Amino acid sequence: MTVQKIKILNDRGEEVEAIAPVIISASRSTDIPTYFAKWFVHRFNSGKGYITWYNPFNQKPLHVSFRNTKIIVFWTKNPKPMLPYLQELDNSGVHYYFQFTLNDYYREGFEPNVPSVSNRIETFKKLSDKIGPDRVIWRFDPILFTKTLTPYEVASRIFRISKELKNYTNKLVVSFIDICNYKKVQRNLLKYSPVLASQYDTKTISSVEPTNEQIKEFCTYLKKIKDYWTERGWNLEISTCAESVDLEAFDITHNKCIDGELMLRLFGSDPELREYLTGKTSEDKMDLFEAFNENSKKVIVIKKDKGQRKECGCIESKDIGMYNTCLNGCIYCYANTSREAAQKNFKKRKEAPYAESIWLP
Repeated sequence: MTVQKIKILNDRGEEVEAIAPVIISASRSTDIPTYFAKWFVHRFNSGKGYITWYNPFNQKPLHVSFRNTKIIVFWTKNPKPMLPYLQELDNSGVHYYFQFTLNDYYREGFEPNVPSVSNRIETFKKLSDKIGPDRVIWRFDPILFTKTLTPYEVASRIFRISKELKNYTNKLVVSFIDICNYKKVQRNLLKYSPVLASQYDTKTISSVEPTNEQIKEFCTYLKKIKDYWTERGWNLEISTCAESVDLEAFDITHNKCIDGELMLRLFGSDPELREYLTGKTSEDKMDLFEAFNENSKKVIVIKKDKGQRKECGCIESKDIGMYNTCLNGCIYCYANTSREAAQKNFKKRKEAPYAESIWLP
């Protein structure tokens, strides 16, 4: 489905061309709820209602209007700064849900600038209480194993968190770290992690990427966690993100993070959104049971996002984040070249907190 192009007035009063996507991803490239919540809500609800996104490969600007936006998918490790603005988003009529990454690598220091696990669990519960468990998807990713951080240990940490999150979410999404294809990730793992630097060197760091045997062992534990909670009345779905490996034997499915079926089930009573996702108007008298049915993927007409990896199941959306702007400092970050680059770019924002773009060229 072609994204509509429209004319808008920019902050300087100039008429410019913009795209007006229905689905916004905020964002795979940086943590907007943590570091840019006030900026995002201001840009979204301001009279102009647009942002400027820069292509990371050629630095060309693209204006993105929120005029047609019906859905926002937030990605974050700490949505606490966004909580005060949720009512404002609700008042605007836009729909949204959260991909909330809640890992426990606290002892290893893999995510140095995120709050403690207990603090993030508290935030998770508050968010779920506000918007409901179906709209807060728990992510534990990426999964990595070291000489001391075994598949059993990581699964044990997931189980401990799950005991706190029971009934505050209905889905857990995991992914396995990709190291071999990312030289900057290999470099940063050794540069920023004393734990990994003490166990590996440039020749061996790629072995942190899970092997098939480790994945199977780990998923055996995940299956036990899922079965444990099913027996106790919590049907926790477990899925993988952008993974080609077939884990059906462990009752683990392939996820769609930008998920048309979920959108239809949660927000299908919105006639404009339903028409966008299914191609059917209200005159078509689409059966609401069909719209909310688990098999609703049969009626989703939005295509897979071509800009993502082939293993990714997400439907088309416009991601508005920028690389080298997140301050979480995660050692395995794909979106930052280095922590120093992110800090340098973030400092520029103090001079222009409501600028058109997250990233200031």
